[in-house]
Amino acid sequence: MPKKKEKKIDLNNLTPEEKLKLEIAEEIGVYDKVIAGGWRVLTAKESGRIGGLMTRRKREEQKENR
Repeated sequence: MPKKKEKKIDLNNLTPEEKLKLEIAEEIGVYDKVIAGGWRVLTAKESGRIGGLMTRRKREEQKENR
């Protein structure tokens, strides 16, 4: 079974969600790891932490906009 081709992170064309994801990665100290190897190099724990923080921020943003 062929491996999936890793998509490089294009820092010039990021969606708002991707920007948030990278911002959180920087906060938890895995930014360099992500830039060097892509999102696939993260452990499940690191990925879960990023996802959890993204969810929390989105909820807080929704509460502020009400």
